[in-house]
Amino acid sequence: MSRRNAEGGSAATTAAVFGEVLKHFREAADLTQDGLARQIPCDRSHVARVEAGTRVPQDVFAKACDELLGTGGVLLRLWGRIDWYPQVEHPDWFRRRAEMDAVAVALREYQEGVVPGLLQTPAYAYALFSQISSGQEVEERVRARLSRQQRFLAGNGPFYMAVLDESCLRAVVGGPSVMRDQCAHLLAVGRRPNIRVQIAPFRRAGLVRPKTSMSLIALPEGGRWVYSESLSRGHFNDDPGIYARHSQNYDLLRADAPSARESAALISDAMEGYERDATAQAQRDDLDQEQLQRQRRRELHRSRPRYPRRRPRP
Repeated sequence: MSRRNAEGGSAATTAAVFGEVLKHFREAADLTQDGLARQIPCDRSHVARVEAGTRVPQDVFAKACDELLGTGGVLLRLWGRIDWYPQVEHPDWFRRRAEMDAVAVALREYQEGVVPGLLQTPAYAYALFSQISSGQEVEERVRARLSRQQRFLAGNGPFYMAVLDESCLRAVVGGPSVMRDQCAHLLAVGRRPNIRVQIAPFRRAGLVRPKTSMSLIALPEGGRWVYSESLSRGHFNDDPGIYARHSQNYDLLRADAPSARESAALISDAMEGYERDATAQAQRDDLDQEQLQRQRRRELHRSRPRYPRRRPRP
């Protein structure tokens, strides 16, 4: 969903304004970026990028900051007025799918391996694209991906049902802290009235999974499309028979998989595991930093000029 700000300013300018306002309230609350990140929780780098105007936050982030900093809802209201994606370019092969998402009345997805784009956090998307791109291209791809989410995350967004293979929770993208925040995001969006998230566990007997990730897209004029992807292109099929077969298989999978509430428990378990891993990683990093500082102090001590000590004459 596009939101143009009343002044017609660029997204870069309004994003920077949001960052400055966030920084003002954070400093007024006598919190560091790390301190705020720990309470949200999220990565400190995410807070830093939002304050710098180079990372697009989600509404749940703005709401959490409002509550933690006691702003009276200023950040969430400001977030809602900003057009975060005024000029987004999708790859040619994906543009058609993005156009369908912009008008779809219902979307059902099955995903394996990685969390689907409509449910990714900015940090997860950034880590994912950093595996295949670098620099400005990563930022542009993340920007394009997050732009598709806004319509589904809006209060009156279309129905969105996602069944995720457990591999989406277990394949680590970006490290434990990124995965912890991604799991928390899945729990948050799964509580929205138009979104349901279910997990297809490895050990659930009898689950018949599709052979590949796929999307079932319902358009307002009655069009029904099956969408899947290969390495470098998207595949569309509107054959009624094929759509009906995939739709039936999807509904059976959804019925046999754990419910949304049961799936939330599975996601919470994964999140707690990543929280432990993130804490252990932070402790290891602190220990490594302490050892490095000790080593530098020893090297500094060795490099000091040595002067012979004067001994008292007998």
